[in-house]
Amino acid sequence: MNWLLIGEIAYVIILVLVCLRIIYDTRSTTKTLAYLLFAVFVPIFGMIFYFSFGINYRHRKMYSKKLYENDDLAARFQQRILNYSEQTFQQNHAAIISNKELAFMVLKDSMSPLTAKNSVKLLINGEQKFPELLHVIKNARHHIHIEYYIYEDDEIGRAIEALLIEKAKEGVTIRFIYDDFGSRDIRKKLVPRLKAAGINAFPFLKVHFMLFANRLNYRNHRKIIVIDGITAFVGGINVSDRYINDGRNPKQVYWRDTHLRIDGPGTQYLQYLFLCDWNFCASEVLQPDSNFFPTAPLQNGTDNKIVQIAASGPDSESPTILFSILQAINLATEEILITSPYFIPGESLLDALTIASLSGITVKLLVPGKSDSVLVNAAARSYYNDLLNAGVEIYQYQKGFVHAKTMVTDKKIAIVGTANMDFRSFDLNFEVNAIVYDIEIASELTAAFYEDLKDARKIDPEQWADRPFYKQLIEKAARLLSPLL
Repeated sequence: MNWLLIGEIAYVIILVLVCLRIIYDTRSTTKTLAYLLFAVFVPIFGMIFYFSFGINYRHRKMYSKKLYENDDLAARFQQRILNYSEQTFQQNHAAIISNKELAFMVLKDSMSPLTAKNSVKLLINGEQKFPELLHVIKNARHHIHIEYYIYEDDEIGRAIEALLIEKAKEGVTIRFIYDDFGSRDIRKKLVPRLKAAGINAFPFLKVHFMLFANRLNYRNHRKIIVIDGITAFVGGINVSDRYINDGRNPKQVYWRDTHLRIDGPGTQYLQYLFLCDWNFCASEVLQPDSNFFPTAPLQNGTDNKIVQIAASGPDSESPTILFSILQAINLATEEILITSPYFIPGESLLDALTIASLSGITVKLLVPGKSDSVLVNAAARSYYNDLLNAGVEIYQYQKGFVHAKTMVTDKKIAIVGTANMDFRSFDLNFEVNAIVYDIEIASELTAAFYEDLKDARKIDPEQWADRPFYKQLIEKAARLLSPLL
């Protein structure tokens, strides 16, 4: 019996079945072709790679975000969201009037309410975020909900830990979600210390076999803190000393990042996201109640910032964050300012920015001068020529590493969150962005953007096009892998 021939036939059959699975299961044509080529031309490993990193959970929904077990209660809750959002629409704020299509799209796509009477504070870098965060945690009365991609057992991580333990002793309920890959260094010491103090801590999507674990590909990249259902923090800053530029370590790279503090009803969808993630991680069935969703913020807001949350991941029906960014670009009439540490836009976003620039809208993109990923940086650079040819201005940050994920349009909309402008954030990771429809906050973020440009180098289109052939070839080759990065 010719075992070699039998093995070859079996391999071909398996390869054909895998290819059919890729075609059926993968939503993006670009990603489908990439996975097919990888499976065909990289024997065995290509198929292993697909099953480890390529399965589309959005078709199956990794878990249900349904909080209410009673369908009638869920229907009434949705109607309340629609009614409240309609009231906010009718207040006729300038930023809403010109961007109502964006707000309506996010509402219809994910039932994320358009909330009024919020106070919003823009926090630049860890040196502004962490003092605010520690102060709010110290004053918590009922519960503290924390969800982070990266939480490190360093000075700031231990400072927050000590305060959480103190609040737990006071009777405050603390729920702590950490990504099992991004925060893997805290599993053995910090997490056991939290649990010993009575703090509930669970990993998100625990990774048992690190090398070829499919779960490794679907990470919780969110950074959410909700305190007493009234105050929330969201943005790009993880819990790590690297985000604090205090000058104590001369070798530390300057880390430029952006976060938001939200007080008011804008916190409630962040609370909803946390509870859904918690029920999934902890296998609990926490139900919404007045402690998690207090009515006071809906009535007693001291400011009137309009906030809406856009969130998506393998638990959502559609890539809400990508759709919201595309709609914001489409509605812009004067200026689009984008900061992203990882810029691999894909065809839809690339086309949207190109069309905006060719239409006479000023489009400026701020990216790192040096990235922490050589491959991602090379893939990102492969898109620059197309954008530069369309008139997009691209700036490379020189002061350190820019990690902020922000967008401002027409000084009316400010978007701050966790999502990068890449395939991973739009299609694979659990992400969350805050959309603030407010001229004051948008103007503040615009000013911060132009301040960052003082520490950036503008790319000259002609010089960029004249770069050595081998550099452009490497970048184009990296671009082929961009759907997999």
